Amino acid sequence: MDTDDISREAYDGIILEAERLTHDLTLHYGVLSGDCKNEAEYLKRAEKMTREIMKADDWEIDDLFWGNPPEREKLESDCKRILENIEQVRSIPFEQRHFDF
Repeated sequence: MDTDDISREAYDGIILEAERLTHDLTLHYGVLSGDCKNEAEYLKRAEKMTREIMKADDWEIDDLFWGNPPEREKLESDCKRILENIEQVRSIPFEQRHFDF
C-alpha cells in the first residue's frame, strides 16, 4: 500500500501532523504504509509505532532521527496528537472517509 491509498483523514492526521514536527518523522510514517495491506492495518501499525517512539530512550530517538532529533517535549506532544488523530479516523465509518482516487 502507498500513502496515496489511505484516506484524506488518515493522511492529514498522521502524515501531515508528523510533517509539522519534522520531515524525518514523516518519512517513517510514509515507509510504514508500504508494509500494510489496507488502512486498518496502517492505523494499527502507526499507533504501535507512535507508542514505541513515546517510550524510546534518548539514544533510540537520536538514531530514529539520524542524529538530529526534535526536542523531546515537542515530539511527545506531536505523538499525542497523532494518537488522537488515529482514534478520530477510526471513529469515522470507512465508507464516509475521503479518498483521492
